[in-house]
Amino acid sequence: MSLAFASLSYTDYSFLILIILLAVGFVALNYGGDFLTDGAVTLATAFHISKAVIGLTIVSMATSMPEMITSLLAVEASPGLAIGNILGSNIANIGLILGITALIVPLTVQKRLIRREMPLLIVVSALFIAFAIGGFSRLEGVIMLVIMASYLCFVVRWAKQESRESKELLSENFELQKQHSPIGGVVYVILGSALLAIGADTLVGASVEIAGRLGISDVLVGLTIVAIGTSLPELAASISAARSGHEDICVGNIIGSNLFNILLIGGGVASLIPIPVDSRLFWIEFPAMMLITVIFLWLATRGRRISGREGLFLLVLYFTILGISSFFQLKY
Repeated sequence: MSLAFASLSYTDYSFLILIILLAVGFVALNYGGDFLTDGAVTLATAFHISKAVIGLTIVSMATSMPEMITSLLAVEASPGLAIGNILGSNIANIGLILGITALIVPLTVQKRLIRREMPLLIVVSALFIAFAIGGFSRLEGVIMLVIMASYLCFVVRWAKQESRESKELLSENFELQKQHSPIGGVVYVILGSALLAIGADTLVGASVEIAGRLGISDVLVGLTIVAIGTSLPELAASISAARSGHEDICVGNIIGSNLFNILLIGGGVASLIPIPVDSRLFWIEFPAMMLITVIFLWLATRGRRISGREGLFLLVLYFTILGISSFFQLKY
């Protein structure tokens, strides 16, 4: 299986070379997400943009860029991979990334996230499932983009009302005390974007070619290899935040990334190209995304804290979902 959108002809490479390219794609995505985040926050600081706004917008968008680029590259040649990537990434963000981070440091959840962003994520997830029935149209894609724009406007308004203390959390969280100049920030943004583009192209091309040779569906590839690979920036950012003592930011980053995956990536791709949806995804994957999102809200509201034991539960739940999904995708 070759990719019409890829810059390389992956059918010409041996299986070993494809595995190496897969690893290169993972590494490029990981460093690209870090560089882009660093550069974006540097520019925001230089131009006196609120740190709170950066945390809920630029950082979440930066760590979601691998999903965006991968989905845009994959949608025309492999639409199943594009949808599988969004679903798999959202499930992985909560089950895998939040689970691992909670095992390192118990995560505190801010009240505003419980009252506003988390219920919004549930509503948006339900809307995403409803739109998926019969496939995503351009109109539905535009609706999701409008919701995304409205949410960003809301975040900006909220940030202006926040105290100076809450606006300073992000720079400490991502250890950006070693600020670069504005020019350095631009260089980091360009370098990060280039690495994300190269990493996404390599990851998609190599993984889909490997799947084709092994007889594996592109939906399963999107749910597993690509979803985990494109979630690496969220994992790196969350672990960094937990280790620096601002574990509450981890939760905001995960929620923001999941919102962007659905509204910005799903909406952006669908507004450009109508996306057909494999009906088999309604058996396991769509319900699993909604289930793990609801469980996330339930765990957060119990005591505004996600403990290591609950992190382990999320990890077990994630790998259970992954196992069941893989079984049905391989069987059918």
